[in-house]
Amino acid sequence: ILKTSLKYAEDSLKRESGTKVHHANIQASKAVADIIRTTLGPRSMLKMLLDASGGIVVTNDGNAILRELDLAHPAAKACYSTMLIYLSMIELSRTQDEEVGDGTTSVIVLAGEMLHVAEAFIEKNYHPTVICRAYNKALEDAIAVLDKIAMSIDAKDRATMLGLVKSCIGTKFTSQFGDLIADLAIDATQTVGVDLGQGLREVDIKKYIKVEKVPGGQLEDSKVLKGVMINKDVVAPGKMKRKIVNPRIILLDCPLEYKKGENQTNAELVKEEDWEVLLKMEEEYIESLCLQILKFKPDLVVTEKGVSDLACHYLSKAGVSAIRRVRKTDNNRIAKASGAVIVNRPDELQESDVGTGAGLFEVKKIGDEFFAFIVDCKDPKACTVLLRGASKDLLNEVERNLQDAMSVARNIIKNPKLVPGGGATELTVSATLKQKSSSVEGIEKWPYEAAALAFEAIPRTLAQNCGVNVIRTMTALQGKHANGENAWIGIDGNTGAIADMKERKIWDAYNVKAQTFKTAIEAACMLLRIDDIVSGIKKKQAPGAGQGPSKPKVETEADADGEQILPD
Repeated sequence: ILKTSLKYAEDSLKRESGTKVHHANIQASKAVADIIRTTLGPRSMLKMLLDASGGIVVTNDGNAILRELDLAHPAAKACYSTMLIYLSMIELSRTQDEEVGDGTTSVIVLAGEMLHVAEAFIEKNYHPTVICRAYNKALEDAIAVLDKIAMSIDAKDRATMLGLVKSCIGTKFTSQFGDLIADLAIDATQTVGVDLGQGLREVDIKKYIKVEKVPGGQLEDSKVLKGVMINKDVVAPGKMKRKIVNPRIILLDCPLEYKKGENQTNAELVKEEDWEVLLKMEEEYIESLCLQILKFKPDLVVTEKGVSDLACHYLSKAGVSAIRRVRKTDNNRIAKASGAVIVNRPDELQESDVGTGAGLFEVKKIGDEFFAFIVDCKDPKACTVLLRGASKDLLNEVERNLQDAMSVARNIIKNPKLVPGGGATELTVSATLKQKSSSVEGIEKWPYEAAALAFEAIPRTLAQNCGVNVIRTMTALQGKHANGENAWIGIDGNTGAIADMKERKIWDAYNVKAQTFKTAIEAACMLLRIDDIVSGIKKKQAPGAGQGPSKPKVETEADADGEQILPD
């Protein structure tokens, strides 16, 4: 009897300890969600942050906020376990931003709500695996609802694309500038899109779209260049041309100077004339390099490495302009825009490597700096977005918004399907899951139903940020969606009115919404299955303390509630 009692007590203690760790994890996740909850929707609040370099960041972009936050937040200072959960939630937002570029705030809010509704079941001693099974089933059914209500569009129809991108960045700071950012995003993504066949199209934003921020001028002066712009001037401004129409461009990945030794080079000279021979050999080597290049009659030579004074002399004498020490990424973009091929050695040059696709090479001075433009290209597959604005802070926020807009445009080009915005999709999913919950057997029924309720966090947060009566608005919306009908009825984020999203043109990309649901639910399941957190960080020992091997420490709830602060 005594053995049985002790075993029962031990099991209860283990179960209680696991429950308390779950409780701490859920509280940490809710703290992160509450930080950025107010930044959801067009009437959202802005956050002012001090970044690592001492600059000020003013934004309502979920990923940007979490990226700039350090672990000095009170929620993260509680204990190691809270800090780790905090980092996991921040990682969610980063993943969402890399994958689809939008929905970074929604994914955190939804994941926080999923964990919040699971708390009641953890306290009732439901096993986390049961809750996760119910959540995964809810995710499958939610994606099925998305497929059902999604509307296909023609990605080549500019008006529809413009409406969609505008509605997706309508929550951002730049929405006040009208169609400007949406136009820039669509122009840039359509320029660099590459057909893969079978109706598929690849758009590589990171590689082939460069955003150049130049303070000064007005935001309306921003434009997408049909080519590339780099922050460089020609090597010899007085001797080389700064404007060439229809230039023949050669791109190199090698230096136009005599090859130097790896570290230290010793040369033994017997006669005095040998020194002159050595210098002549260097000159002849550089001259042969330049002759191999000049054989193809180029107008512009761009290299990633250096150009010596002698090479500069030979090139300028032949009327050829040269740009040196260009970044690898910029060189790749010039190649894509002008049709040139980057060559590693001048003796391997062929006529087909010369780029003839550019219409104009010009060096312009903007402010205090010189910029080289290779523009008016025939069929550019790379481009530069030139952003002008009053200050660096404004330009940084515009760039963040533009990246989101380009990501949305790319998503539509890759998968041209729309779902309703304004919380309408989440309400439809919630209503459908509530109906289906009656057919779910066993104890999974209750977590499944709770997951259905968690989806309502998005429209509820939108209503809160609009400043309307949340209870009345949510009750009215639930009534409209009661039977899974009226899938396009949602909240207009500007006025807080209940409206048809199709009429108001408030849409979301299917990819963004599907990724939001998947990331939020899968992350919630992962965090629910954590029952212990082992700290592997060594603590500083007091002088004269024992030198025995340190053991990993398993945190319990007593530690979580204690005043255990991370070391500075």
